[in-house]
Amino acid sequence: MAQNEKPAETFEIEMKFMLTDPEAFRRRLAALGYQLLRSDDQADLYFRHPTRDFAQSREAFRLRRHGLENRLTYKGPKHGGPTKTREELEVGFEAGPEAGERLQTLLERLGFEPVAEVRKHRQTYGQEGSGLTVVIDEVDGLGTFAEVEAVAGGADELARSQEAVLDLARRLDLGEPEPRSYLRMWLERWGESTGRDGANVLEGHLAKPASGTP
Repeated sequence: MAQNEKPAETFEIEMKFMLTDPEAFRRRLAALGYQLLRSDDQADLYFRHPTRDFAQSREAFRLRRHGLENRLTYKGPKHGGPTKTREELEVGFEAGPEAGERLQTLLERLGFEPVAEVRKHRQTYGQEGSGLTVVIDEVDGLGTFAEVEAVAGGADELARSQEAVLDLARRLDLGEPEPRSYLRMWLERWGESTGRDGANVLEGHLAKPASGTP
């Protein structure tokens, strides 16, 4: 990359759906030529920013642990449209559970506060040459979901990638999409279980600390 050249933006385009019959969905995937690529357990730890209000900006920042891998992911504000589209930046770090703990400690020392950890078992499916990924997530405490995903390497690819995601979701007969993130659903469920107003739980957890809060 040339000096002062800005790296290209990468966008994640996805749609999420609750699954009532995962086995029937797997059969539909197979009928379209999608094969299981990998299966793993993931733990996503989300953080609150020390000075920026993620509840207002609609950004997200997480540490993902799966297998021995540790990855930090930033998700930007959502774009308009029928799919969930947002900038995504992901960086891998030293592998292993001890390295993951050190990375979390480093973030906390810098003022990032853990908000919630979402755990899931993920199966990832793909079809050679399609440019699309389909995952089946069994999320602790929430249920089983499918996500249809694509990655656009720049703003000029967004429309084509969005249409590809929409088309595959239609062919898979996935019905009505679930607009909420796993984090929002997890916090709303937590709010309901503790007698709090689920609509306000996310804002209360992701809002920046009040002035004077360490």
